[in-house]
Amino acid sequence: MAKKLLPQAVMQNLIAGHWLTRLIYIAAELRLADLLKAGPRTVEALGKEAGVQAPELYRVLRALASVGVFAETTGRRFKLTPLAATLQTGVPGSMRAMALVENTRFVRDAWLHLLQGVKTGESPFLKAHGVPFFEYLERHPDDLQLFGEYMTSVSAAESPAIAAAYKFSGFRNLVDVAGGHGSMLATILKANPKLTGVLFDLPAVIARAGKDKHVTAKGIAKRCTLEGGDVFESVPKGGDAYIMKHIIHDWDDEHGVKILANCRAAMNEKGKVLVVDNVIGPGNDPSWGKLLDVAMLTATDGGRERTKAEFVAIFKQAGLKLTRVVPTKCPLSIVEGVRA
Repeated sequence: MAKKLLPQAVMQNLIAGHWLTRLIYIAAELRLADLLKAGPRTVEALGKEAGVQAPELYRVLRALASVGVFAETTGRRFKLTPLAATLQTGVPGSMRAMALVENTRFVRDAWLHLLQGVKTGESPFLKAHGVPFFEYLERHPDDLQLFGEYMTSVSAAESPAIAAAYKFSGFRNLVDVAGGHGSMLATILKANPKLTGVLFDLPAVIARAGKDKHVTAKGIAKRCTLEGGDVFESVPKGGDAYIMKHIIHDWDDEHGVKILANCRAAMNEKGKVLVVDNVIGPGNDPSWGKLLDVAMLTATDGGRERTKAEFVAIFKQAGLKLTRVVPTKCPLSIVEGVRA
């Protein structure tokens, strides 16, 4: 039986959580999971290849191993664990880009202004950097590229769960609104051979997507059209369904309603809108969505995760009726709506 910790000990671990975050960042930055892919290695060998000091690296790895990220064996050797394996590059569901992004200075600086944001309602990111989150990324190509890798890796883990949770075979044409490089759309098209799709995003994003592996893959390219534009002006017409993942949560209600209303105006008479986001439930149970909601409070000016009741409200303002919430095997749910 596990020993029950005193409340002070539990709180101590929670307060020191940022220590562990930094240790994971170091492991990701040094690509330690990649260096251990072939099997266990001594800390001396790891240190030499990573270009760091072995005694200090040992202390970092020992701490990570205490929470299941890597494992120490005999002779000061370390090996991969399932948790550590998620920090590898180029593997499905890699979390390495997230570990790097969440430890970049531009993200951490915004969190330093969260208390002021709670006091005043100001955007912490805007206070820290003087421009909104996405404008900042456009001005900093290196950060934009890393953030894109982060979103793609997250999508790689989420997309199969989304494709499996909903019956997309009932549609002829699916429009992925602000779909980035199209990894989710490609996953859904692969699972539904008779379905065609439209990938819609800003022109610069679509230009990059056209060179990406997802929508140019064999069996996908001929069934997928790429179109550039602005979601706040209009979206492609004639779709049977309009899907958007991690999009509505970027915005306040006014902007979210505008995106939903544009989808309603463009879709077929019996079309559907599918919002893929966290749906915050009642009660005190642990929830990734509740934590992500605070990250949205920090990074955006009005972005948020929403409850079902809050989705009902913004759907109604957009002329839509929420018909059901479909859970998936990842933290996200599919919020379905039709014309009211």
